[in-house]
Amino acid sequence: MYIKHIKLSHYRNYEQLNLSFDNGINVIIGENAQGKTNLMEAIYLLAFTRSYRTSKDKELIQWDQNYAKIEGLISKRNQQFPVEIQLSNQGKKAKLNHLEQKRLSDYIGALNVVMFAPEDLNLVKGSPQVRRRFVDMEIGQIQPVYIYHLGQFQKILKQRNHLLKSLQRKQTNDLVMLDVLTDQLIGHASVVLEKRFLFLELLRRWAIPIHKRISQGKETLEIQYQASIDVLESDNKEKISSIYLEKFTQNRDKEIERGTTLYGPHRDDLSFYVNDRDVQKFGSQGQQRTTALSLKLAEIELIKQEVGEYPVLLLDDVLSELDQYRQSHLLDTIQGKVQTFVSTTSVSDIKHETIEKADLFYVKSGTIIEQKRG
Repeated sequence: MYIKHIKLSHYRNYEQLNLSFDNGINVIIGENAQGKTNLMEAIYLLAFTRSYRTSKDKELIQWDQNYAKIEGLISKRNQQFPVEIQLSNQGKKAKLNHLEQKRLSDYIGALNVVMFAPEDLNLVKGSPQVRRRFVDMEIGQIQPVYIYHLGQFQKILKQRNHLLKSLQRKQTNDLVMLDVLTDQLIGHASVVLEKRFLFLELLRRWAIPIHKRISQGKETLEIQYQASIDVLESDNKEKISSIYLEKFTQNRDKEIERGTTLYGPHRDDLSFYVNDRDVQKFGSQGQQRTTALSLKLAEIELIKQEVGEYPVLLLDDVLSELDQYRQSHLLDTIQGKVQTFVSTTSVSDIKHETIEKADLFYVKSGTIIEQKRG
């Protein structure tokens, strides 16, 4: 799959932009704050309906305008179809093949994208929230129904935490409502956890051999899921539900005392081990970066396996953060099979034949001032 054309209207610092792309490497070149990352963000938003840089959609709309629009023409399974995201003060609209989608989860998955940015190098040593987001975004692409259950879980979690806080402060004693919210929470939490386990099994299948190749056979990667309840990855949804129910029942007083939900997917984490040593605690920066790179390359292959086509890859200012060996391994892996967008301030530091054959787009002040076809 690949993006044939993109059009931006009133998006960030782009008044209007029309670009066509080939199914290869596209390099967006420009100084900082000129708009190269804004273009990468627009492609990401076209896939996920949300930015990876801000949660406030109004920041994406040009300051003197009341709406922003991103339109794309996608080639997938030998067919072409348009996609569109429109942002305004009235909210967000997503169109697939000219038809507005009632739920964003019905739209996600039309365009598959893998993003690799400098902050992804912190996937291993960063906070648990970073790793949960990595898992959630990738499952959502291959199983859009996951987005629905995750959204419902987060909505009920917010309500339950509010009630627990009220119970803690003795502003209410409504334990019946707590039981209702607990049952609803468990229903969605068990689906989320089951699907995370299935995803992790697929991720391991790709990430472990990729890591071994990058480390030239010297290292073995292991990925473990750290759940907030005592559960096995082989447990089904019904078993997970019963374990959650038992945990919440046993710890009701403890949760009321603390005023928050102590168990659930929002408390879970991933752990990475290289040669049986925790990479987060004991790994070198090189090992941490190799692990992050392995996970990203595994994402690409996993989506290909599940969807049938390679996703679009976004490399946002990340190549300069990798040493030449890891840089070459990444570019060798994607060469000739993955449409890739690379943003950078200069191509002089990227020594690889893939870049020499790439299409170059020079951006300045929200305008493409020059194009060079590879």
